[in-house]
Amino acid sequence: MILVSACLAGFNCRYNGNHHEDARIVQLVKEGKALPVCPEQLGGLTTPRSPAEITEDGRVIAKKGEDVTKQFVLGAEETLRLCQLYNCKFAILKSLSPSCGSDQIYDGTFKKVVIEGDGLTAKLLKENGIVVLTENAKDDIVMLKVL
Repeated sequence: MILVSACLAGFNCRYNGNHHEDARIVQLVKEGKALPVCPEQLGGLTTPRSPAEITEDGRVIAKKGEDVTKQFVLGAEETLRLCQLYNCKFAILKSLSPSCGSDQIYDGTFKKVVIEGDGLTAKLLKENGIVVLTENAKDDIVMLKVL
């Protein structure tokens, strides 16, 4: 089983209430190969919600100024629990997200500046041996589809 960001599977769970549907991810879910999850919703955040970014000191702050680190940490922990329960060895997550971003995230200034780093969920999954890709890893997703 592959864990995937629910927004990539067409669920309207992004901060703005929309999705970022990727046909390849939808197909994996339809085939029963992927489990769609939204860490931010699992952490108790509503949809829609204020966009959030990880600041220099590691906190997750919503654009309106609210510290939502606790919810992001809880969502990451619950996502890891699901990965363990479903024996997920791979995850395909939404790029640049403060939860799901892998290798690149926004810098915390809300100016769309991209820096190296991982979202809280991506980081926790990697620390626990789960291979994390984003929807931008085209060749890797094709490889996973045949698993």
